[in-house]
Amino acid sequence: MSVQVKIPAVGESISSGVVSVWHKKSGEQVKKGEPLFTLETDKVSTEIVAETDGVL
Repeated sequence: MSVQVKIPAVGESISSGVVSVWHKKSGEQVKKGEPLFTLETDKVSTEIVAETDGVL
């Protein structure tokens, strides 16, 4: 079963960002709460975590 990774709202004035660091590789096991990647915008850097256990 696939799960969509949702990007949380990081501010009203921020409309785009980039994945600056992947913390897991394709095919790696992930546990709920583990960081998947870091999202960077012009104002903030945020770690996005896994919402469920699975394989990336």
